[in-house]
Amino acid sequence: MMILERIGTYFQMVFHLAADPLNILILLSSVMMGIMFGAMPGLTSTLGVALLTALTYGMDTPTAMLCLLSIYVGGTYGGSYASILINIPGTAASAATALDGYPLACKGEGGRAIGLTTTASAIGTIISMLFLVSISPLISFFALQFTSFEFFLLAFFGILISGTLTSPDLVIKGWIAGFLGLFLACVGRDQLQFFPRYTFGIAELDSGVEVVPVLIGAFGIPQIIQVLKDRFQIGETQKFQRILPEFGTIVRNIPRIIRSALIGVGIGSVPGIGEDIAAWVSYGTAKNTSKHPERFGKGEITAVLSTEVANNACVGGAMIPLLNLGIPGSPPAAMLLGALMLHGVTPGPMITFEHPTFIMEVAAILLLASLSMWVVGMLLAKQVVKVLRIPVQLFMPIIGILCIIGSYSLGLNIWNLYLMLPVGIISYFLIEMGYPIAPLVIGVILGPMADENLRRALMVSQGSFLPVFTRPVSLILFLVIVWTVVSQFPAYRNFKNKLMDKVFRRKSCEADFDIDGPEEG
Repeated sequence: MMILERIGTYFQMVFHLAADPLNILILLSSVMMGIMFGAMPGLTSTLGVALLTALTYGMDTPTAMLCLLSIYVGGTYGGSYASILINIPGTAASAATALDGYPLACKGEGGRAIGLTTTASAIGTIISMLFLVSISPLISFFALQFTSFEFFLLAFFGILISGTLTSPDLVIKGWIAGFLGLFLACVGRDQLQFFPRYTFGIAELDSGVEVVPVLIGAFGIPQIIQVLKDRFQIGETQKFQRILPEFGTIVRNIPRIIRSALIGVGIGSVPGIGEDIAAWVSYGTAKNTSKHPERFGKGEITAVLSTEVANNACVGGAMIPLLNLGIPGSPPAAMLLGALMLHGVTPGPMITFEHPTFIMEVAAILLLASLSMWVVGMLLAKQVVKVLRIPVQLFMPIIGILCIIGSYSLGLNIWNLYLMLPVGIISYFLIEMGYPIAPLVIGVILGPMADENLRRALMVSQGSFLPVFTRPVSLILFLVIVWTVVSQFPAYRNFKNKLMDKVFRRKSCEADFDIDGPEEG
């Protein structure tokens, strides 16, 4: 009975949103903007969500989420245009698509590839939406066991795992970036005793470090500097004829589509990984299970379907930890976390009590955004691709202006600009040195949650950490954190490798003994 009620509530949300012409206009325009951000090399859906977060400040929460989620979905899909037509991935999530998408375009099948990727992307988003609706109640049930210690450990784990999974080389760099963000979150007056910390007598820092200027500075400024430095050169786009959705091909590949969607949802649910990892894992799985792996890299349509289904399914997967635990599953989801807090919605275990229908609203928006993405992709693909012929350097002044407007519009505070610029410059040099930026941003967002709950928990326990080891949920989180740290030590890895070698060697010897039989005396 409860399942039927949830289904009824869900479709009621869908029809309510779709019945308003203004919502449809916002939906289509936001998807279009997201596709353009994804299609242009150097621009990403993360940057699009970060720039427009502050611009949605005056909107109500459903309208703001409609705008931002549509940009997220459209941006994740839009990268396939540049990957297929010019062999330059518009986003990291579409890098795997270029391996077989561009060879298809060189064969004159660019229109066919884009038609299939558009349909596959929509299917992947819809499947991930179903998981969001069905899994969220289970996660919320376990999350209700949380107290202050559990909330602190959860926030700390989110920062730690983000640094662990996003570091390009050394894990310690990701942790340093995360703890740098955690330090920035501690600037200002604390929420419990209102005592100033690390303000250095600057009155503007009493209210703390605003999330939106950090988001825009960390992702916008480095992107502008990097694009102007690299000077992207856009080559001649491959021509394609009519885009037709080949539903027969889609039907024949349903098992592969479902498998890729499950990979995308699973990887998206792990905090801090993102759509690009989902696409590569799905590509590798498709190749390893194919009857003709030699075709991959030469224009295999199955590869294109697998990557696009997975990276779009990651969108809904990233919403699962974001909404239920308050931990973003991908960099664009981290931007959405900042946007939700800006609109007075605090994701986490209490969201079903504070906002009972919010998860259903997000799922309804994902469904409408995926359908809008399919319509826009099918009808306006040729027009959107023309944007690729515009030098990307021409967009950078516009992006710079949007960064300034987005930071200043939050409270019309000039101090936000003074904060955005140094954060952006520091982030650029961190990126150049191989430090990931996502953990820094997640540290700024989750820092207040970790700080406030740790201090409250210690006040209640009179300074004792004993409740961490007496409560099952907190003990599990503590052990997971310890294992995450210890597993990165070289000594642990060497011990693990030696142990696995001994186990496999023993099994091999036993197998040889069973085959040859015991030696006769």
